[in-house]
Amino acid sequence: MGTHPSGPAVISGHDTTLKQWIQAHPEALGDAVLKRFGTDLPYLFKVLSVRTALSIQSHPDKALAERLHAQNPKDYKDDNHKPEMALALDGFEALCGFVSADELKQALKANPELKLCVGELVANAFLEVPADGSKSALKAAFTALMTCDTSKVSGAINSLVQRLSPEAAAGRQLSSKEQLVLRLNDQYPNDVGVLSAFFLNQVRLNAGEAIYLAANEPHAYVSGELVECMAASDNVIRAGLTPKFRDTKVLCESLTYNTGVPEVLKGDRIHDHVKVYRPPFEEFEIQRMEVPAGESVTVPTNPGPLLLLVDRGAGTAAAAAAASMMGDGLQQ
Repeated sequence: MGTHPSGPAVISGHDTTLKQWIQAHPEALGDAVLKRFGTDLPYLFKVLSVRTALSIQSHPDKALAERLHAQNPKDYKDDNHKPEMALALDGFEALCGFVSADELKQALKANPELKLCVGELVANAFLEVPADGSKSALKAAFTALMTCDTSKVSGAINSLVQRLSPEAAAGRQLSSKEQLVLRLNDQYPNDVGVLSAFFLNQVRLNAGEAIYLAANEPHAYVSGELVECMAASDNVIRAGLTPKFRDTKVLCESLTYNTGVPEVLKGDRIHDHVKVYRPPFEEFEIQRMEVPAGESVTVPTNPGPLLLLVDRGAGTAAAAAAASMMGDGLQQ
């Protein structure tokens, strides 16, 4: 839902897009948004139900987006950055950001198949870095894996599966990451993204919890139901777990290589029935409203343009008396 040309929202019952309606009624955005972003909704809003893992990917910062769009407008359709936030509606699982140096060292030691694809020299160099890690060594290891020969990757994953599956059948409790690797291989057999899971944090969110992702951070949504909000862009740099266009060199070159588990937002209460999730981005925030059955709730006003999703239940909504009605019957 939004005004991006790749998938413009339409107005129900009207032969017009949301973009066209906003252009005809720019005051509906509010003065601050109109001045900063023009007659575009500054964000995109999505509802996702993830059964099969989405790609290993990142989103470019503004400068990189402008360069990629100029060089390859077919695959990078605009020149905007795409920071995003995901709010779980139900149990939600994702891979987000790089694990600590210690965790990756343990993975390289425990999984010879992973070390084979990273390469002996690069893997050993990473094993010797200090406990707080080295971005250059992490970049070298991740790049070596993601650019490894596909036949070597395929053989390594087959060996990994042949090792783990009998161990699980014999009663060994596989780690959550090992279980995930087997699941990903069922979905994307012998894809390098299967092994890249060892480099990334496995994050699980309960309903009402959220994570945000800045530019140039690796991630993949694995399973679950969520709402997602992002800056108004369609730019995705992919490198694994996908049949779509992969731009592995750009992804590996552009990542920040920061390590650590992403911050989980639980929402700040701004009203008895409203929580707000505010990422460090100017384009959007998400509010979660819970209205008890049979009750009426008046919530604070918001100066920006709102999209309202009813997740469950039914009810009615009315604007304050001071709100105005547009000539075409739509309420500002």
